[in-house]
Amino acid sequence: MQGSVTEVIAESRELNGSSASKKLRRSGKVPGIVYGSDEKPILIQLDHNQISLALDVESFHSSILELKIGKLNQKVLLRDYQMHPFKRQVNHIDFQRVDEKKRIHTNVPLHFIGEEDSPAVKMAGGLISHVLNEVEISCLPKDLPSFIEIDLSDLEIGNSLHISQLSFPDGVNPVLHGQDDPVVVTAIKPKGASAEDEQESGLGETDLLPDGNETNSGESDESSS
Repeated sequence: MQGSVTEVIAESRELNGSSASKKLRRSGKVPGIVYGSDEKPILIQLDHNQISLALDVESFHSSILELKIGKLNQKVLLRDYQMHPFKRQVNHIDFQRVDEKKRIHTNVPLHFIGEEDSPAVKMAGGLISHVLNEVEISCLPKDLPSFIEIDLSDLEIGNSLHISQLSFPDGVNPVLHGQDDPVVVTAIKPKGASAEDEQESGLGETDLLPDGNETNSGESDESSS
């Protein structure tokens, strides 16, 4: 699924520095910057509440954004943002310009489906461990997907899925940074499963008395009569 374009409204700002940024935050604004594509960086300010809500939307982090600064429109990607250490407050936000003709590198989320129907879970009672929840990709802006879907319906206990086994859309390639073939997800037995199996397998065996003699209901009845 390709990412949709989301509109972001901003205003240019002239003042820079910590004191100017503090004043902006007190007035309900978020200081930010736009850079990239061999153009001069632009200092911007955005409405805090709108940005705070946008950051809660998964696609905002992995989609091409339409940034409007007055009459200037630019396509950008969210590159970074800083939050207050303990308050629900966005302190700063960074956007990078997008060149439609140049490949971009960015992270996209992984969406897992079919987990409950997999043999690992349905037949073996296993657990699915998500080693990765996002993957870095390289593609042209027009090919940027909102997410990569992974079908786990055939995953068996003890098996794993690696990056090389994922299906990427046309024009989209994973970026591994020298890693061989990272594990994305693995199916494992829950802890203590083997001990529980042994207990269950012993339920049908003949009970023993403390002295090691087998109980026999018929002999007990005769001796008591």
